[in-house]
Amino acid sequence: MIARLWHGRTNTSKADEYAEFMKERAAPDYGSVDGLIKLYFLRRTDKDAAHFLLVTLWDSMESVKKFAGEHPEKAKYYPEDASFLLEKEETSALYEVFFEK
Repeated sequence: MIARLWHGRTNTSKADEYAEFMKERAAPDYGSVDGLIKLYFLRRTDKDAAHFLLVTLWDSMESVKKFAGEHPEKAKYYPEDASFLLEKEETSALYEVFFEK
Protein backbone atom coordinates (compact mmCIF):
# COMPACT_ATOMS: atom_id res chain seq x y z
CA MET A 1 0.00 0.00 0.00
CA ILE A 2 1.17 3.54 -0.79
CA ALA A 3 0.38 6.65 1.27
CA ARG A 4 0.45 9.98 -0.56
CA LEU A 5 0.52 13.21 1.45
CA TRP A 6 -0.10 16.67 0.07
CA HIS A 7 0.02 19.94 2.02
CA GLY A 8 -1.57 23.27 1.14
CA ARG A 9 -2.09 26.54 2.98
CA THR A 10 -4.82 29.20 2.75
CA ASN A 11 -5.74 32.33 4.63
CA THR A 12 -8.05 31.47 7.53
CA SER A 13 -10.69 33.69 5.92
CA LYS A 14 -10.85 31.23 2.99
CA ALA A 15 -10.48 28.00 4.98
CA ASP A 16 -14.16 27.02 5.14
CA GLU A 17 -14.69 27.78 1.46
CA TYR A 18 -11.60 25.77 0.53
CA ALA A 19 -12.75 22.84 2.67
CA GLU A 20 -16.06 22.81 0.78
CA PHE A 21 -14.22 23.02 -2.54
CA MET A 22 -12.09 20.03 -1.53
CA LYS A 23 -15.15 17.97 -0.65
CA GLU A 24 -17.08 18.95 -3.78
CA ARG A 25 -14.28 18.98 -6.38
CA ALA A 26 -11.25 17.02 -5.17
CA ALA A 27 -12.94 14.15 -3.32
CA PRO A 28 -14.93 12.98 -6.36
CA ASP A 29 -11.81 13.23 -8.53
CA TYR A 30 -9.76 11.09 -6.15
CA GLY A 31 -12.69 8.70 -5.73
CA SER A 32 -13.00 8.17 -9.47
CA VAL A 33 -9.64 6.39 -9.62
CA ASP A 34 -9.53 2.63 -9.14
CA GLY A 35 -7.10 1.68 -6.42
CA LEU A 36 -7.92 4.43 -3.94
CA ILE A 37 -8.39 2.74 -0.57
CA LYS A 38 -8.97 5.67 1.77
CA LEU A 39 -8.98 9.47 1.70
CA TYR A 40 -8.50 11.85 4.62
CA PHE A 41 -8.76 15.64 4.45
CA LEU A 42 -7.21 17.24 7.53
CA ARG A 43 -7.18 20.89 8.57
CA ARG A 44 -5.23 22.82 11.21
CA THR A 45 -5.41 26.56 11.88
CA ASP A 46 -2.20 28.32 12.87
CA LYS A 47 -2.59 32.07 13.50
CA ASP A 48 -3.63 33.58 10.16
CA ALA A 49 -3.21 30.47 8.01
CA ALA A 50 -5.12 27.22 7.63
CA HIS A 51 -3.06 24.17 6.72
CA PHE A 52 -4.64 21.36 4.76
CA LEU A 53 -3.18 17.88 4.65
CA LEU A 54 -4.58 15.35 2.21
CA VAL A 55 -3.70 11.77 3.02
CA THR A 56 -4.63 9.15 0.48
CA LEU A 57 -4.01 5.43 0.66
CA TRP A 58 -3.61 3.50 -2.58
CA ASP A 59 -3.31 -0.19 -3.37
CA SER A 60 -0.20 0.30 -5.54
CA MET A 61 2.10 2.85 -7.14
CA GLU A 62 0.39 2.17 -10.46
CA SER A 63 -2.88 3.37 -8.94
CA VAL A 64 -1.20 6.55 -7.68
CA LYS A 65 0.06 7.14 -11.23
CA LYS A 66 -3.50 6.77 -12.56
CA PHE A 67 -4.42 9.74 -10.38
CA ALA A 68 -1.28 11.89 -10.40
CA GLY A 69 0.37 11.00 -13.69
CA GLU A 70 3.71 9.45 -14.62
CA HIS A 71 5.48 11.42 -11.88
CA PRO A 72 3.31 10.56 -8.84
CA GLU A 73 5.35 12.73 -6.47
CA LYS A 74 4.39 15.86 -8.47
CA ALA A 75 1.52 17.70 -6.80
CA LYS A 76 -1.76 17.85 -8.72
CA TYR A 77 -3.70 21.11 -8.73
CA TYR A 78 -7.09 22.27 -9.95
CA PRO A 79 -7.54 25.65 -11.67
CA GLU A 80 -9.60 26.87 -8.70
CA ASP A 81 -6.67 26.30 -6.31
CA ALA A 82 -5.10 29.57 -7.48
CA SER A 83 -7.84 31.57 -5.74
CA PHE A 84 -7.32 29.76 -2.42
CA LEU A 85 -3.73 28.67 -1.90
CA LEU A 86 -0.97 30.94 -0.62
CA GLU A 87 1.57 28.92 -2.61
CA LYS A 88 1.67 25.71 -4.62
CA GLU A 89 4.08 23.17 -3.28
CA GLU A 90 5.68 21.24 -6.10
CA THR A 91 5.58 17.76 -4.63
CA SER A 92 3.57 15.36 -2.55
CA ALA A 93 5.25 12.89 -0.23
CA LEU A 94 4.98 9.19 -1.03
CA TYR A 95 5.41 6.48 1.58
CA GLU A 96 5.27 2.73 1.38
CA VAL A 97 3.01 1.42 4.14
CA PHE A 98 4.91 -1.51 5.62
CA PHE A 99 2.74 -2.19 8.66
CA GLU A 100 -0.82 -1.52 9.78
CA LYS A 101 -2.92 -2.75 12.67
